[in-house]
Amino acid sequence: MDDLLGSCSDLPRTTVAAGTTVIEQGRKLGSLFVLVAGEVSLERDGVAIANIAEAGSIFGEMSSLLDRPASATVRATVDTTFLVAADGGAFLIERPDVTILVARALALRLDSLSGYLADVKHQYGDQGDHLGLVHEVMSTLMHDKLPTVRPGSARMPETEY
Repeated sequence: MDDLLGSCSDLPRTTVAAGTTVIEQGRKLGSLFVLVAGEVSLERDGVAIANIAEAGSIFGEMSSLLDRPASATVRATVDTTFLVAADGGAFLIERPDVTILVARALALRLDSLSGYLADVKHQYGDQGDHLGLVHEVMSTLMHDKLPTVRPGSARMPETEY
């Protein structure tokens, strides 16, 4: 994460107060935020996922790469400072050094998630209930096509891809 922080050090800084929503799930913002100091909570569908305080952590990258609304809410839990690329998509095109660091961060997240799902599948894959769906979830994650989403899904925007 220090590499990302160093590579983005030329970006403008902004500090937000504790409680400020930096990114709101479902809204298209287009900006990238690199954490300099402070802490944020990450929420999806109203569920707290994690608190993140590691300098160099990046937020808004999925929305910028996919050119779609944010998939999670990011809220400062304390006064927090970020480096900000106002147009994240353009920034990633102009800065391949940053893009490769973002790709590595995303690959690490996917590797961790697929390892976790493999463990869940190993433990519960033969179940007939929702835990038995792990195979389908893993298949979707491991292939390069986006899932077809039916309007009304609480997890994805109300469009089909």
